[in-house]
Amino acid sequence: MEDRWLSLHEIGKYLGVSGCTFYCRGDKHTMPAHRIGPLWKFKKYEVDEWVKAGGAADIAGSDKSE
Repeated sequence: MEDRWLSLHEIGKYLGVSGCTFYCRGDKHTMPAHRIGPLWKFKKYEVDEWVKAGGAADIAGSDKSE
């Protein structure tokens, strides 16, 4: 099931950043996140395209917890 929805923790782990970093960005609609009830969910291919387009340029440097 490669096309399944990924959780906040899973997408953070995939990109090597904390879930908190991703939560803050998703909440501001600066990345491809989808709110399903109280949860944020992600499609890997959408996040990959967003990264390729330069959308993640400010994410890596902003995560000081790792």
